[in-house]
Amino acid sequence: MKDDRLSAIRQHLYSHGFSHIQSIADAVGASLPTVRRDLLTLEAEGAIVRTHGGARIADTVGTEIAFELREQANLAAKRAIADAAFEQLVPKSTVFLDAGTTVLQLARRLRLDPMPLSIFTNCVTVAQVLMDVRDLRITLIGGQLRPENASMVGPIAESTLERLWIDQLFLGGGAIAEDGCIYSLDEHEARVNQLMLSRSANKSLLVDSSKFGHRLTYRVEPLGADLQVFTDSNLPAEWRARLKNLSCPLTEVPLQQGRQG
Repeated sequence: MKDDRLSAIRQHLYSHGFSHIQSIADAVGASLPTVRRDLLTLEAEGAIVRTHGGARIADTVGTEIAFELREQANLAAKRAIADAAFEQLVPKSTVFLDAGTTVLQLARRLRLDPMPLSIFTNCVTVAQVLMDVRDLRITLIGGQLRPENASMVGPIAESTLERLWIDQLFLGGGAIAEDGCIYSLDEHEARVNQLMLSRSANKSLLVDSSKFGHRLTYRVEPLGADLQVFTDSNLPAEWRARLKNLSCPLTEVPLQQGRQG
């Protein structure tokens, strides 16, 4: 319980910036003395900086918390999507798992029910989740580490991808815009995603419904008939129609209302 509370405090401070101790206590449902002890622990770990009457997140751990927050967002939908995608895995095939947080849930699902696979990934977290799992041969491709996504990008990653041929790709997406294209926040991430798509036989996009109708800076690839989309049943009707017009195969995973993680 203490570990959960410490994580909750870190996430609260990342989301809200400087907070008074009373506000932190209210947010995590703990007493003031307990929160003061927790803040001392987090300060000793270098995770937060205590100031008069409150605390703020330490600058050096901001990207780590950001990744944690993205992983937890819409968690029920991501897990449901991962369950559906898991059924598409073909034993003894070569699979690429990218650095999306929904794809990470697929890795966690695979850890529970492993099968013989050769896994390539550019995500440090995916490699850590799967590194000791029987029947899996894991290759973490090299490159420049992008901490915001725990991903390997840049010329070395691109060169490696150009020499691979992948049976199955499971790709995440930062946003799906009105023009029917996948977008990324980062130029290097977008380039690596483009190469993954060009070097894969069977391609699946794992995105929860909140990603649709948004645009980020860098275009990755248009949706089309060769890209299977896995999403949750909260997908707006207009997007369901648009994907049909694009001849994009769609798998909608049932999701109970009010349980978004």
